Amino acid sequence: MANQVKEFNAYRKKMNSKILAENNTVIKRIFNLDTNAFKQGALDTKTKELLGLVASTVLRCDDCVRYHLEKCHSEGLNKEQIAEALSIATLVGGTIVIPHLRRAYEYLDELEA
Repeated sequence: MANQVKEFNAYRKKMNSKILAENNTVIKRIFNLDTNAFKQGALDTKTKELLGLVASTVLRCDDCVRYHLEKCHSEGLNKEQIAEALSIATLVGGTIVIPHLRRAYEYLDELEA
């Protein structure tokens, strides 16, 4: 796994553990809701992860984009499928998301390495 991917996952794990150790009921419920929202339901997990990727790109959250790219990759979505979702995100979000699109492609390349 490429360095950028390792660093992101290590930081995310460390900080999530720290945040959840605070015993804040609201934060724990939000984390739980997020986890459960992406489980198989009327929509399959792959579709939900693509939706998460599009929303994260439009909202310009690089951490969220990385997270959903990794989930899409682990769900078996190929680069062509992910790129198509990112094209929709760029259409909806406009040119302001292009820097995030660049970083998304860079991160996806590392995931595939």
